[in-house]
Amino acid sequence: MQKTDATDRQDVYTRITAQIVANLEKGVRPWVKPWNAEHAAGRITRPLRHNGQPYSGINILSLWMSATAQNFAAPIWMTFRQAVELDAHVRKGEKGSLVVYANSITRTEHDDKTGEDIEREIPYMKGYTVFNVEQIDGLPEIYYAKAESTLDPVARIDHAERFLHATGAKIAHGGNRAYYSLSTNTVQMPPFESFGDADSYYSTLAHELTHWTGSKNRLDRDFGGHRFGSNAYAQEELVAELGAAFLCADLELAPEPREDHAAYIASWLEVLQNDSRAIFTAAAHAQKAADFIHKFSASTAEEVEESRAA
Repeated sequence: MQKTDATDRQDVYTRITAQIVANLEKGVRPWVKPWNAEHAAGRITRPLRHNGQPYSGINILSLWMSATAQNFAAPIWMTFRQAVELDAHVRKGEKGSLVVYANSITRTEHDDKTGEDIEREIPYMKGYTVFNVEQIDGLPEIYYAKAESTLDPVARIDHAERFLHATGAKIAHGGNRAYYSLSTNTVQMPPFESFGDADSYYSTLAHELTHWTGSKNRLDRDFGGHRFGSNAYAQEELVAELGAAFLCADLELAPEPREDHAAYIASWLEVLQNDSRAIFTAAAHAQKAADFIHKFSASTAEEVEESRAA
């Protein structure tokens, strides 16, 4: 029996959601992936396509999980055909990893009631297989290059400071809780010195700034309520978790588990087990939030290079 497009989409939703649920049931957040400095491209911690372009949204989570499960140091992935085009070959017996491609097509249909032709946009999603460069032999040496030196930690944190404050968000310090107040439009953070390390401070700030992007005058993200413990609250927290993970990957920061980590995992599991598409929705919203924050720092790429060269 031939699968329909709808069946293919459901298979993709189910497969990736099942992977994430399995990780969460073990108490592991699959979006927390420490980078490996053994590879020259390891300083860029989003998974990369063969041409160096980073993956986005749900594909980041899917490939992070595959890299963790198979202990890959290299963040670069490509299809079987792309490897062949580079005169290389995937080793026999290697298992590929799932990524997805989502788009839409426009179809002209005749409306019998009006007698007119109308344009209808039809979304579609396809899954395809990629392999990590560590599963491929014969690639140009650049794909296997080892890191020459480590990044200066002070320069990296300095960059995070500039990047996250470029938003112009109102950030107040004090107390022992981190949160975003919708009523006052303020990100509240504990004092910097109360954190165990600088990465923890900046990853927490990235989390709260992701919440900040959801206000009505920004991305207008609302899952239908803000009551603690509700499904809507869990969905927004999942978006903030993923948004912070994406931003931390871009800034080379290590996200730290929050004190309420276990309680949130339980709520996320409930959301994901009830809806296999929820993680796709959350990842899409998180990507929009990360992109929104990036726009405040138009020269981000140049600043990163300057920090590395300093």
